Amino acid sequence: MSDQTVSRRVRQLLLGPLLTEGFELVDVEHHPGLLRVIVDRPEGIDLDALDGASRVASAVLDDADPLPSSYTLEVSSPGVERRLRTPEHFVRFVGSTVSLRTRDEGEPRVRGVLESADDTGVVVAGRSLPYDRIRSARTVFVWPAAPAPRARPPKPRKAVAGR
Repeated sequence: MSDQTVSRRVRQLLLGPLLTEGFELVDVEHHPGLLRVIVDRPEGIDLDALDGASRVASAVLDDADPLPSSYTLEVSSPGVERRLRTPEHFVRFVGSTVSLRTRDEGEPRVRGVLESADDTGVVVAGRSLPYDRIRSARTVFVWPAAPAPRARPPKPRKAVAGR
C-alpha cells in the first residue's frame, strides 16, 4: 500500500471522530514506521488538546488497524508556519503572509499577503494563481516590529557655584 493510499485511508477513518471532539484534521502523513496526524482547533491547540486528539486517533486506529506493519503514531499541531493544502485552508488565512512555490518557471516563488481565496484559486501580492499552479504553500510567521529604543532622559547637571 502506498504512503498516499495509507494517508487517505487514515484520513477517512479519523475525520469524523476528530471533528466530533472539536478538532480539525489538517493533514495525515505516512512514512515507513511513522504515521503523523496533524490537528488544529479554532481556539488554538495546546498540549492537553493534543493529548485528547492522540487518544481519539489511537483508539480509532487500534480498532481499524489500517496499516500492515508497526508504526509510531505522532499527533501534532500544524505549527506557527503551517502548510496550506485545501481551499478551506487558504480561505482561513486570508490576510496572512504566505509563501508559495508555483509550477511557473518565470516566477517559481511568490511571497506576500494572501489577499483572497475561493474554490478556484488565490490572489497573493496582487498575483492570481489557480490551485493547480501551486506546488506548495505555507503561512509565514512575521515577527512583530521591535519597539524603537527609548532615548535616555538627559542626566541632570549639578549646579556649580560661581558660574
